[in-house]
Amino acid sequence: MAKKASPAVLIYDGDCPFCSRYVRYLRLKEAVGDLRLVDARQGGPEVEAARAEGVDLDQGMLLRLGGVDYHGADCLNRLALMSSSSNLFNRVNAALFRSPRLSALGYPVLRAGRNLALRLLGRPRLTD
Repeated sequence: MAKKASPAVLIYDGDCPFCSRYVRYLRLKEAVGDLRLVDARQGGPEVEAARAEGVDLDQGMLLRLGGVDYHGADCLNRLALMSSSSNLFNRVNAALFRSPRLSALGYPVLRAGRNLALRLLGRPRLTD
């Protein structure tokens, strides 16, 4: 009997307006299928495991897919490659971030925007 593959897991900051909207607009479940979305603020075994492994979730989202972890810019790149082309947002996202180089260049700007938004909204970072 074949072992069933574990679902993909995406851990993101649910209090970040950019992160939560990004995850919602990507329509990943349409493209990936079995995907578990985990709000890092809610905790849980996936979040605790990531932290125990030294993943700094304030530095970026984490995608666990097929036994491989993608964090930060790598996660952004992988999500762009996986998302459906069902709407304009997904097509623009894929055009911008399917390149690992563009993902690496753009991600620090996106992370800075997240940190600024959290500060302006009076929300703590994940590690505060």
